[in-house]
Amino acid sequence: MDAGAGPVAGAGLHEIALLTNPTAGGGRGARYRDAALQRLRDSGLVVRNLEGRDADEAADLARASVADGVEALVLCGGDGLVHLGVQAVAGTGVPLGIIPAGTGNDVARYLDLPRKDPVAAADRVVARRTRTLDLARSGSRYFVTVMAAGFDAIVNERANAMRWPKGQMRYNLATVAELRTFHPLPYTLDLDGATRRVDAMLVAVGNGPSFGGGLRITEGALLDDGLLDVVIIKEMSRAKLVRTYPKLFSGTHTTVAEYEHHRVRRVTVAAPGIVAYADGERFGELPLTVEAVPGALVALA
Repeated sequence: MDAGAGPVAGAGLHEIALLTNPTAGGGRGARYRDAALQRLRDSGLVVRNLEGRDADEAADLARASVADGVEALVLCGGDGLVHLGVQAVAGTGVPLGIIPAGTGNDVARYLDLPRKDPVAAADRVVARRTRTLDLARSGSRYFVTVMAAGFDAIVNERANAMRWPKGQMRYNLATVAELRTFHPLPYTLDLDGATRRVDAMLVAVGNGPSFGGGLRITEGALLDDGLLDVVIIKEMSRAKLVRTYPKLFSGTHTTVAEYEHHRVRRVTVAAPGIVAYADGERFGELPLTVEAVPGALVALA
């Protein structure tokens, strides 16, 4: 977004859309939206204040705003809302801004955005500095962070089916429950045309280095190298899996013998009975083919 550029056809001068998930972060979304909205309007921006009744309506609002020519789409929520917004702006050149208000906020981490100060995050939008990032794409759907396709995805499936408890504890309980019966999965991978068959605990495809609130599963992944980072955690005992899990927060799991890492432009992941998650959202049943899309996202940073 060039500070010297004129108005965009179909939108007012310096008009942006602010799309909020008010329930993000246990209600932080609504509070952070109010604080950010005031700051954005005080700066002279014209702000469309948008909120969908559900994910489908929010997606429609995002697409309509981009089609109408707003100068930026700003999202107040967590990685789920970012995932939704990315579908609207990918490949368009319309910048994406973030007022982080979720529990994970991995994309905000990538961009080093303030995660506990919505006014400071709004100031990043006002400053209009941009960074161009790659995205990962499967079919017509994009993701920013990591696609989980193994034990971590199974835990997500169980956690999403649980009504209690809320927050991180639900995932902790789902992890314990799945560990009791989990067995390595037979994967077939196509890595830029090379076939790899392996029994593994999980396969992760990273556009960026972390997911799930800072789990650095694809440690070392770069957001602008035009490549995907594919991490395989090969067969290991349940006890070792439990011991390895905390290392994901520091990225030191790369030292375990069962760790395997590939950098590719395109990967197909196949394993029976697995529903993959990407950006923390239900993404699709395997097999899935994912490709890197260089420079597909312009982010306000």
